[in-house]
Amino acid sequence: MSELAPEDELRLNVMMAGEIQAVRIDEAAMVVHGLSARGEAAIKLHPSGRPEQYLRRVREMLAGKATGSPGGYPVYLHGWTRMGQARDKGLDCLLLLGEVEAVVSVAYSNGLTDELARRAWWAMPVADNARRMLERECVVQGKMGKVLAAYLVEYLPFENTPHTIIDTVRLVLPLIDDEVRRKLWNRGAVDNAYHVGFLERMPDDLPVEVEPREDWSALIPKLAKLTDHPYAAQLERVLSSRGQAFLQTAEAMLRYPADRDVVYTLLNALAAYFSSLSYPCAGNTVEEIVANVDASCADQTSVAGRFLESMPEYAAEVRAMLVLSCMNSSVAAPILSHSTASGTLMRQKLEPVTTPILQRIATLRGQEYSASVTRRRQRT
Repeated sequence: MSELAPEDELRLNVMMAGEIQAVRIDEAAMVVHGLSARGEAAIKLHPSGRPEQYLRRVREMLAGKATGSPGGYPVYLHGWTRMGQARDKGLDCLLLLGEVEAVVSVAYSNGLTDELARRAWWAMPVADNARRMLERECVVQGKMGKVLAAYLVEYLPFENTPHTIIDTVRLVLPLIDDEVRRKLWNRGAVDNAYHVGFLERMPDDLPVEVEPREDWSALIPKLAKLTDHPYAAQLERVLSSRGQAFLQTAEAMLRYPADRDVVYTLLNALAAYFSSLSYPCAGNTVEEIVANVDASCADQTSVAGRFLESMPEYAAEVRAMLVLSCMNSSVAAPILSHSTASGTLMRQKLEPVTTPILQRIATLRGQEYSASVTRRRQRT
């Protein structure tokens, strides 16, 4: 293996002897960049042999200086990197190795701090690292939160995987202003994967105006005597303007889901919206779930049964809420896991799941269910 040129070895030693914070290597230009509190330094390399062998020698030297291990970034750690299993101690040293996987390891680590995020971002500013770092509350609350969110928003038009779009929107929503939030929402008109992130992150604050259900105002006094009851709170929530906005968005997406990632995440968001009911879901199929809900509501000793004694006129709505609280991704998994269908064919295969859900959403919106359109149903 080629030895380092004397001038390269000297300059690298000088750089590593200082208060260096991170190192990155531009392999194409054969330049080593170093970050310190005073700014950035760049060392142009002068390979005497094959570039890849020379860079390996450079990394071995960096590892020896940073960790005392001249072997470079340990191969066995590569498999842990993207699982967030890198040790929390010594993360700062990993940023001095000039190794891509070492930087990723820091970005994915549970021990990440806002300062380490700043250094890791300088070393490797890529969208995947930004998303993983924004999963840490210390980064969201720190100086790097808005920096990473701004990058992801700017880069988002170049993402074409629904799962990635959903993940990105979910992560950036708390860190962007209303104008940017509105722009992201508007993109959902052509790609409903954008809207799933909103349903997950801010179900009660969607940037869309929807009228409350017609009987919402009249319902408030009736619920006054049941202030602390979770069923009362959820019923008031779902019939309000914010609840109707959530249901309207969920219905539109459920009728035309983009792909299976959208379906899974949408169903989980829908079930999470009604999770405050704390209903003990039972049954492996939609039919079993519906039957169990009906039995629970008919049982006067159950929570649902006792609540309906006070609010019998809302029996259909309570049943609908309980059913929807159980409609997470597991109800669609048996269909989607055995099919590679997408688009129209996928939607047809999912009808045994989506139709009962759409029927319950129609009930909560005060509408008569239709496979194509819904008609407003007047409450008597």
